[in-house]
Amino acid sequence: MAHVVEVHGVSQRRACKALAVDRSSVRYRSVRPDDAEARAAMKAVAAERRRFGYRRIHVMLERQGIMMNLKKLRRLYREEKLQVRRRGGRKRALGTRWPMLVPDAPNQHWSLDFVSDALTDGRRFRVLAVVDDYSRECLALVADTSLSGLRVVRELDALMLRRGQPAMVVSDNGTELTSVAVLSWCQRTGIEWHYIAPGKPMQNGFVESFNGRFRDELLNESLFSSLADAREQIRAWQHDYNHHRPHSGLGNIPPVEFVAKKGLEMRAA
Repeated sequence: MAHVVEVHGVSQRRACKALAVDRSSVRYRSVRPDDAEARAAMKAVAAERRRFGYRRIHVMLERQGIMMNLKKLRRLYREEKLQVRRRGGRKRALGTRWPMLVPDAPNQHWSLDFVSDALTDGRRFRVLAVVDDYSRECLALVADTSLSGLRVVRELDALMLRRGQPAMVVSDNGTELTSVAVLSWCQRTGIEWHYIAPGKPMQNGFVESFNGRFRDELLNESLFSSLADAREQIRAWQHDYNHHRPHSGLGNIPPVEFVAKKGLEMRAA
C-alpha cells in the first residue's frame, strides 16, 4: 500500500480502492501491550533454568504471581527465541514395555541407578541416585570416584535411619548391585530387591527419567573443578529439585509439596 501511494502519487483512499483493501485494515495500529514485565520475568527464569521449556516456565511465573494464558506465554517464548535445543539421545534397546506399577505411598519402592561424569581435569566420578517412586523425591545423590556394593549398602543404611525402611528396592543388574554385599544386606534387612530384565531400562523408568533430568539440567550444564565442588553443586540441585522444581507428573508441584499435600488429604479422609 505504501509503495502504491509513493510511486504513483495517489491518496491512500484511491490506493485502497484500486487494491480492494479496506482502509481500516491499513490504518490499524496494534493496541496489544508489549508485556515487558512478563517477558523480563520469563527471560530471567529461562536464564536461571536453561533446560526448562515453556510449560515449566509457565508454572514458575505463576508462582511469582504473573498469571498468563499458556498459549500467550508460548507465543512470547517463541518471540524471545527461548526454545530449548534438543540433544541427541543414545540408542536404546527395543522390546515390549510393560506398564509400571505405581506405588500409592512413600517408601514402597526405591529405585537406584548410577550416573557418571568427569571433572575439569578429566578424572571420572560416579553418582549413586536413589529415588522414591511414589513421590519422585530424590532421596540421595552420592558422588565419589568409586562406589562399591559395600558403599551402596552403607548409604542405604544411612538413608533408612532418616527415612525409614522401604518395602522394595529396584535396580538394574550392575556389578555393584548384584554383589555379595548387597545380597547379604537384603538377607539382613528382609527388604526385597527387584532386578529389572537385562536391556529393559524402562522397567526402572522412574530413576531413568530422573537421571535424564539430572544430566540435562546439571551435569551437562556445569563444570566441576573438584569432587568437593561437584558434591556442593549436586547437593544444591537436589534441594532445588525436591523443594522448588515443578514436576509435571505430580501436577506441576515439587515432590516435597506433593508428599505434604497427600499427607493432609489422608488425614482429612
